[in-house]
Amino acid sequence: MHEFLTGIFFWFAITVCLVGMLVRFVLYFRGLSWQLDRVAYKAHPKAGMKGAFRSIYKWLIPYGTYGWRTQPFMAAAFFGFHIGAVVVPLFLSAHNIFLENKVGFSLFTLNAGVADFLTWLAVVCAFFLILRRIVLPEVRILTTLYDYFILFIALAPFLTGLTARYHVGDYSFWLNLHIFCGELLLIAIPFTKMSHVFLFFASRAQLGMDFGIKRGGMKGTKMAW
Repeated sequence: MHEFLTGIFFWFAITVCLVGMLVRFVLYFRGLSWQLDRVAYKAHPKAGMKGAFRSIYKWLIPYGTYGWRTQPFMAAAFFGFHIGAVVVPLFLSAHNIFLENKVGFSLFTLNAGVADFLTWLAVVCAFFLILRRIVLPEVRILTTLYDYFILFIALAPFLTGLTARYHVGDYSFWLNLHIFCGELLLIAIPFTKMSHVFLFFASRAQLGMDFGIKRGGMKGTKMAW
């Protein structure tokens, strides 16, 4: 099982994730209206790119936007989870040893203590996000079983990884389950709401260009919109 999960199934998961997200990117931009979107972007590329860059980096900064500042606790939980969810899989020492063996290169590796802290941070913040969906009526009414399923898929690699990390029970079982959950997450990304891992940059760029050109970004010019 371990050989299957770290061999053919690993390459299958990576391929599905990358090819699937490439298709999603193409479909996203092809879905923009020539009349309402792409015509303006082509005519005013400088203002559009400025708006796109501003939109992306503002939303990547904790409390960098008005929306984040109006919900400080939700923003803290959101960034806590996503920092752990991005940094730990990419820079965990064990992951980079595996990457080195598979493709011949590795990335910067985290100190074990830092990796543990970020993993626990992601888990705790994820539970706060789940609690928010249960407690707040304005969020609960919009939440479906599908949303909890997505949260479970996102959280499962961390929970199984921690269980294996602290050798709770059968280490081989939890390690294989951790690998499977991670690869299931990769496969799910293009087909679920988790596609925002990549499409965040596309949507924020498009909205930033929209505001940078048509919605007040070119005040004082002859811009028709």
